[in-house]
Amino acid sequence: MRSVMLLPIAALVLAGAGPAYAKGCIRGAIAGGGGGPYVGKGHALAGAAAGCVAVHHHYAKKAAAKKPA
Repeated sequence: MRSVMLLPIAALVLAGAGPAYAKGCIRGAIAGGGGGPYVGKGHALAGAAAGCVAVHHHYAKKAAAKKPA
C-alpha cells in the first residue's frame, strides 16, 4: 500500500524538479521528513514531499527573479 502511494508523489516530484533545484528539494525533504512525525505518526513521507515541493518553489522563484528580463 505504501509503495502505491509513493508512486504518484515520486512522479510529481521528478517531473517538476530540475537539476538546478535538486539541492533545494533535498534540503526541503530532509526538513519536512524530520518535522513530519511531529504532526502525526507516519507523516514523515508526506512532510518530505511537501518540504521538497515548497523549497523547490522557493528556489524557482528566486532564480526567476534573478534572471534578467
